[in-house]
Amino acid sequence: MNITKQLTLTARKNRHKPAYIFEDQETSYLELEGAVTKFASRLQQLGYKKGDHIALIVGNSPYYIIGLYGALRMGAVVIPVNPLYTSHEMSYILRNGDVKAIITMDVLLEKFEPIADQLPDVQHYILCESGADIPYDKSLLSAKLKSFTQMVEEGSLGFDDPGTNDEDTAIILYTSGTTGKPKGAMLTHKNIYSNAKDVADYLTINGEDRVIAALPMFHVFCLTVALNAPLMNGGTVLIMPKFSPPEVFRVARVYEATVFAGVPTMYNFLLQSAENGQGDFSGLRLCISGGSAMPVSLLQSFERAFDVKVSEGYGLSESSPVTCFNPLDRPRKPGSIGTSILNVENKVVDEYGEELPPGEVGELIVRGPNVMKGYYKLEEESAVALRNGWLYTGDMARMDDEGYFYIVDRKKDMILVGGYNVYPREVEEVLYDHPAIDETAVIGTPHPESGETVLAFIVANDSSLDEAGLIEFCKGHLASYKVPSKIEFMDELPKNTTGKILRKNLRERTEQ
Repeated sequence: MNITKQLTLTARKNRHKPAYIFEDQETSYLELEGAVTKFASRLQQLGYKKGDHIALIVGNSPYYIIGLYGALRMGAVVIPVNPLYTSHEMSYILRNGDVKAIITMDVLLEKFEPIADQLPDVQHYILCESGADIPYDKSLLSAKLKSFTQMVEEGSLGFDDPGTNDEDTAIILYTSGTTGKPKGAMLTHKNIYSNAKDVADYLTINGEDRVIAALPMFHVFCLTVALNAPLMNGGTVLIMPKFSPPEVFRVARVYEATVFAGVPTMYNFLLQSAENGQGDFSGLRLCISGGSAMPVSLLQSFERAFDVKVSEGYGLSESSPVTCFNPLDRPRKPGSIGTSILNVENKVVDEYGEELPPGEVGELIVRGPNVMKGYYKLEEESAVALRNGWLYTGDMARMDDEGYFYIVDRKKDMILVGGYNVYPREVEEVLYDHPAIDETAVIGTPHPESGETVLAFIVANDSSLDEAGLIEFCKGHLASYKVPSKIEFMDELPKNTTGKILRKNLRERTEQ
């Protein structure tokens, strides 16, 4: 089974039910199923075959869903790419990923002209119409251009199934590249299908749910939790082109949304909007948080403000992505990523791979049907990440006596102060308890005597807050070696498109 075959089954049971709503227009499961099949057949007619790599560089829209499911249905390997990337950033992924076709927005066409000679294997640029007046005929790539809409119109429902199997690669997700060049995690049809099904079952996402998709669809968190999981069970996806608190509240109200998935920065913005008298989430039954650790103070404040449960979870691209969520049928524990989801095992191990007892900090490793088959064209890196059937995540964690896991920090983010381990999240949690702090990020910076020292970056909502006062505040809550030696105030913290704070950029700032 795979997600495109599941879509066919779901469409048969829910023919006239809305599969998604975009810009206040409903599209039924029957219409979506037809568009997916037609797009898949047209790709075949153009000569694409099972196993060919197709890049999907599209924002949140019906184009993304049809392009993804259609390409997978004809047996292609889909490589989602962030549309905000520069030509240079895209070039590496498209070349390394051996891409033969690119599905993208017409307004992005100019990004490909400077790198076209680096991509000789790309046969077509399939353009999704934005409504802007784009002079295609003047493009250097005009001979390779195809209209996405025309392809769907010209496609046939008489589709030749290529016969994909569970272990065929379905998607290659390039990691964010925080430790160098991006690596392509190869996810199989089994990986994608099993994680969507297990997440849906664990969080009881069903045909009655209307899930807000405000996270970027090219990110695996949105792909699995807000797209594949609801479509698998006949739910409705409420597609948002971009995140906007007023629009999130409007969509939730007008379309009676039941589930919202976001990263902590989104919850922070929504909470600030609510405190300014805007919006409510009275119809929601569940909020889902992932992508990075959610400060406990933010989680508790959000739940009080909106009277809705927030289930915090954990995942990574290499595991499709979800491995843990706070359960809905048992107590949730603030600060915890929850327990292992169905069919997935998590455990904490020492540097020798031996499991540690509850309470001790070690590396989190994962095993299950959701774990990738490896990194594309990187055998050595694959062997380091995948050992004896387990995925080594690089995250430091501990488990309590009831099987709840807690991420302490990224292994590489740990700060070593005079021989003592300092985990940035521990310091950040203290800082978030200060009422004048909206956002914070903590990193280590070199020190001639202690090796490293703690540096905190702060976004404050009170101009009277000063460094000395904040350091004194930290001294009342942290051991002396954990207290920041320096605090920098910023108007905003650098983030990627999913809202994750970029510590790498902060480190580079200190090196300048």
